[in-house]
Amino acid sequence: MLQAMRNKMHGWPSIIVLGLAVLAMSLFGMESYFTSQNDTFVAKVGKREISQNAFQNRMNQLRQQFSTQQGDKFDPAMFEKPETKLRVLDAMIDEQLLLQANADWGMRVSDQSLRDAIADIPAFQVSGKFDPTSYRSYLANSGKTSAMFEDEIRSSLATQLLPQAIDDSAIISDQRVDDYLSLATQRRDLRYFVLAKPDPADKQVTDAQIEAWYKAHQADYMNPEQVSVEYVEVDGAKLKPKAAPSDEELKARYEEEKQRFVQPEQRLVSHILINVPTNATPEQQKAALATADKLAAEATPANFAALAEKDSQDLGSRRQGGDLGWLEKGVTNAAFDSAMFALQKGQISKPVLSSDGYHIIWLRDVRSGESKPFAEVRDQLLQEATSAERDRQYNELAGKMADQTYSNPGSLEPASAALDLPIQTTPLFSRNGGEGLAANPKVVAAAFSDDVLVQGNNSSLIDLGNNHSVVIHVSKHVPAAAKPLEEVRASVQQSILQERIAVAARKQADDVLARLQKGEDMAAVAKSIDAKVVTVPEAVRGQSFQVPPPVLKEAFLLPHPAAPEKPRFAEVDMGDGGFAMVAVDKVQPGDLTKMSAEDRGLLHRQMAQAYAGEATRELLQVLRAKTKIKINNNLL
Repeated sequence: MLQAMRNKMHGWPSIIVLGLAVLAMSLFGMESYFTSQNDTFVAKVGKREISQNAFQNRMNQLRQQFSTQQGDKFDPAMFEKPETKLRVLDAMIDEQLLLQANADWGMRVSDQSLRDAIADIPAFQVSGKFDPTSYRSYLANSGKTSAMFEDEIRSSLATQLLPQAIDDSAIISDQRVDDYLSLATQRRDLRYFVLAKPDPADKQVTDAQIEAWYKAHQADYMNPEQVSVEYVEVDGAKLKPKAAPSDEELKARYEEEKQRFVQPEQRLVSHILINVPTNATPEQQKAALATADKLAAEATPANFAALAEKDSQDLGSRRQGGDLGWLEKGVTNAAFDSAMFALQKGQISKPVLSSDGYHIIWLRDVRSGESKPFAEVRDQLLQEATSAERDRQYNELAGKMADQTYSNPGSLEPASAALDLPIQTTPLFSRNGGEGLAANPKVVAAAFSDDVLVQGNNSSLIDLGNNHSVVIHVSKHVPAAAKPLEEVRASVQQSILQERIAVAARKQADDVLARLQKGEDMAAVAKSIDAKVVTVPEAVRGQSFQVPPPVLKEAFLLPHPAAPEKPRFAEVDMGDGGFAMVAVDKVQPGDLTKMSAEDRGLLHRQMAQAYAGEATRELLQVLRAKTKIKINNNLL
């Protein structure tokens, strides 16, 4: 065939055709190449990219956070919804916009602020003070270096710089607070009465009416769709680990990991900080150095705490006389570290320049590094080895189960036979879940997914947490079906009567309101329908608990009375099929003299925060408008 084509491809027409074909294929390839270049990020904010890995990490963090907070009520399907993913991505875009604004406007997180933020994390504190051992243990368990963790915290703090600056600069006048308080504590004199529910115009319900209602509202009388699933599971808690490791094995592990049990040298330090402004002029830096030199010359171990309380500009340690607690290498910045470890016990340093300013450092004590003996950590090593073996067994068995059920998607039996795992079955359950395994939202979501329910495949491995996972397969499916009319006849009849009562109640309320608006006396109208008027002087929004909430809400929606003798009236839907009538007779501004200075100050701060929050949102809108933002929806 190829020879025949070659024989026919002669002459310039053939060359032109071939050239056009090659050109078309080349352009197609180039287009594919450029398209692929755009798929390396989820979003691009100006020149900053949000990688797919960063987006997935954020989604995983939020998923874990919600799972911890909500427990069994957590629905993992929420994080698969496009609107949820877009909300998360929008928040990450806002962070990038704020970071870009920081760079443009020269705002940064100081090393001192970073150190204070890490020291304030409760997980790193013992008896209210920063504990380097807890910090180091966290880094080891999370597989992070101190530099990696500091970068995370610095980025988090950086996104708060602008919002915090806006919050600090928000100005709310006393008049604006007064206006709000006057409205919030406004007093209204009101009267109301509740109408008794009337009888329906017709209490007779025919079979034809019942049948017509049943057909028109059939969705209200359905048995829900249900499934029963088979499943195989691997539960790490039920796995039997091999024989416990011997002391020789534990000692070998101890020698291999001895560094874990070495307490590094620590130093008990106090300091005095003299700030140097960002982008300080030479004169400002000289002035700061002169102040620091003076304090360093005056400082002695006896007066250091007093000098720190008086002159240090580190607000975090100032009240403790400059006390920073026990520090180890790598916790502070490089300049501070170098000076601290160059001192002898009891010495006070000359001013040390860092990105925050000049530090005068007093080394109060030294705690030498020491290694814990094997006997002290043997139980810890044994527990870790046992746990690691159980984890290994679980991961191996769960991996094999996933492979077997994926390779044989139509049945769990091959996996059951190969791995000696029993096939278990749940009772029927609906999309609202059931009992036991069916109470887990992940299992319910998988059971009713298209792949499992419609296509008839095994589910993927469902992680239930704590080294516990299952794979399910639908064994029985009961579609949603309407309940027989005879089963729900009484309920249908009651619904028809309730609708007639609601219609009658609305007509009664309309008639009563018309009488009041025509000028009939409210007490006389109420008496004519066997109702009782309740008078409430000076009712306050959200505080007059003796008034039914729907009545109070409607009373504060009514306009002010035109005159004392001309109250405003309204009918109120009580939400239970009944109605009430309300009249507003008088409106007075709130009594601001009853507001304490403390409450007023709290409200002032809350209003400032609310205005600052709105200002931050407006700033983000401006930043979005002037920044090119591209989103790759295919990677969400």
